[in-house]
Amino acid sequence: MSERFASAVYEGVVTHSRHAPHPHAFRYRMAQLWLDLDELDAVFEGRWLWSSRGRNLAEFRRADYFGSPEVPLADAVRDRVALSLGRRPAGPVRLLTHLRYAGFVFNPVSFYYCYEADGETLAAVLAEITNTPWRERHAYVVPAAEGATHAVDAQFPKTFHVSPFMPMDRTYRWRFTSPGERLAVHMDVLRDGEREFDAHLALARLPLSAASLARVLWRYPLMTAKVVGAIHLEALRLWLKRNPVHDHPGTLPKGLHERRRS
Repeated sequence: MSERFASAVYEGVVTHSRHAPHPHAFRYRMAQLWLDLDELDAVFEGRWLWSSRGRNLAEFRRADYFGSPEVPLADAVRDRVALSLGRRPAGPVRLLTHLRYAGFVFNPVSFYYCYEADGETLAAVLAEITNTPWRERHAYVVPAAEGATHAVDAQFPKTFHVSPFMPMDRTYRWRFTSPGERLAVHMDVLRDGEREFDAHLALARLPLSAASLARVLWRYPLMTAKVVGAIHLEALRLWLKRNPVHDHPGTLPKGLHERRRS
């Protein structure tokens, strides 16, 4: 059954390393779903504990993701990519994310991989970030560069306040591999060209099946609640190490952010 789908489960580790002003690092195991947005209903059809059309233990809810709930998610993502690139990707949109578990959802970042019409050539990645504790959302669009070592390798200014422990005047460098049997995302935060922080996501693909979905629920129960708990625990550790706290700047790029819906 799983071979019918481009959708899958990815499992692995996320690592964060802060290098200044006071070093701090952590590493957690995690699992995320890789969802071809054209397959949503078929993927969850007949799954007792999973749903894309109603309440369940594990639930895909349109309002939890990018853009207006009145617009199909794939169309909202393609429209936003077109706004940045000047052209609209014609192929599938595949989402790497956490779902809503036991009624609770929080995604520090969801990645939308946008493909060309052949379904294999990556056009861009849209990263939808939710900040803590404000629960605002913001999207960065990173184009794929033909012939690059990584599918995506880009450097650009930070324009959205994510964490009280990271100021605004920084530069991002993001790298994405082409998703396959392995999937990797790496982010550096640079200050005057020097790396101040980096995060790395290293995942291995599991075919989407009853067994892999069950594995997500029993090995990573209430995954999104654990994400929020881990964020607050690490924030406490940063504060105890006397890393400075930075206030929310109060202004965000008009039209490119929104309040997160409950």
